[in-house]
Amino acid sequence: MILTLYRLATSIGAPLISVYLKKRLRRGKEDATRFNERLGKPSTPRPEGALVWMHGASIGESLSMLPVIAEIVSRANAPTVLVTTGTVTSARLMRERLPEGALHQFVPVDRIPYVEGFLDHWRPDVALWWESELWPNLVTETHHRKIPMILVNARMSPPSFLRWQRWSSLARALLGCFKIVLAQSDNDVERFRTLGAADVARMGNMKFAVPALPCDEATLAEIRSRTGLRPMWLAASTHAGEEEIVWQVHQKIQNAHPHLLSILVPRHPDRGVEIAEMLRQQGAVVAVRSNSEPVTPETNIYLADTLGELGLFFRLSPIVFMGKSLVPAGGQNTIEPARLGAAIIIGPHYWNFDDITKSMAAAGGLKIVADADALADAVAMDLSQPAQAQARAHAAYDYVETESKVLELFMDRITPFLDAAEGTHHARP
Repeated sequence: MILTLYRLATSIGAPLISVYLKKRLRRGKEDATRFNERLGKPSTPRPEGALVWMHGASIGESLSMLPVIAEIVSRANAPTVLVTTGTVTSARLMRERLPEGALHQFVPVDRIPYVEGFLDHWRPDVALWWESELWPNLVTETHHRKIPMILVNARMSPPSFLRWQRWSSLARALLGCFKIVLAQSDNDVERFRTLGAADVARMGNMKFAVPALPCDEATLAEIRSRTGLRPMWLAASTHAGEEEIVWQVHQKIQNAHPHLLSILVPRHPDRGVEIAEMLRQQGAVVAVRSNSEPVTPETNIYLADTLGELGLFFRLSPIVFMGKSLVPAGGQNTIEPARLGAAIIIGPHYWNFDDITKSMAAAGGLKIVADADALADAVAMDLSQPAQAQARAHAAYDYVETESKVLELFMDRITPFLDAAEGTHHARP
């Protein structure tokens, strides 16, 4: 019943959906040159042979796809890998990092005509859906075409679980379309089973298989030459409300560390202008990276409002606070800074990465703080006691290394589906 109502709503709501998409286009949230892909009109021909379709929402999911994509395209008689995501930033990342044998398209908006156009063109042989973005029309139309689907790296946060329980019949209908659900943690397994998934297995988190974030070594050397031996800390992937806290922390500890440099990387770089203005009004001396403003001895905060450079700043700063965790937004991935030797600090809101956070903390690999004052105390302690911070960084790195075998386990589970796709595929008209 709910699925029928959803289909009806996306049909009769076509004019409103069109207005919404045009608004996103004007705001730069859609790629004007590839906008037709969102309408189910692909911009490139379908390659010959078998095709594996992978879908994820945005940057985090697409990054965790990369090791799997590399494994698939290295197979003998490898199928083509089609990656779909929904954001401009993830499309840019895929353009830079997809290997030969893989291509990217924007996922169609979840209206039946758009979905049918997408599936008619690409005709995937197997579909791997990443984490938890379940578009009802896209899921059910794929299932109706008897395309095997696997939900990969599946996670279900407590807030999402409560929401899906209110729509339990829809959850059962969608999860019933998947052959297997490969979940990140035991808690995720239990939640997916409760919502109606039939075959659920704990696989671990594919983010552990992602290589360390890349970095331009020349740029790193250039920034190090400007920052010298200044004490520094990094606030990464911050969200609204956390940038003010970064400045409060800086002010609280700068007397003990008068040459302190605070590096701020907002999760959404398009907020850079707004953040810089707010910080300057509060008295901070800010250098904005997107404006090529250099770090000087007077700079308090280096605002890195750019894309794809977290690997650079994780290497630059030995102390990393991961954002989206001092505000009730669910936290961010701590595996990335752990791989690069950072002493990690997070706030109390980390439910999106609950299993990883608790396990890493139990291994001595990160520090959880309650509020802005506690964050200031933690940063000050790490600056004053670098050996203690380094020990925490080593523990985080060791924990990540022990979990990195997830890729091998995952490939064992999906290989039968890849073999079937390659073995039964025939030349297409």
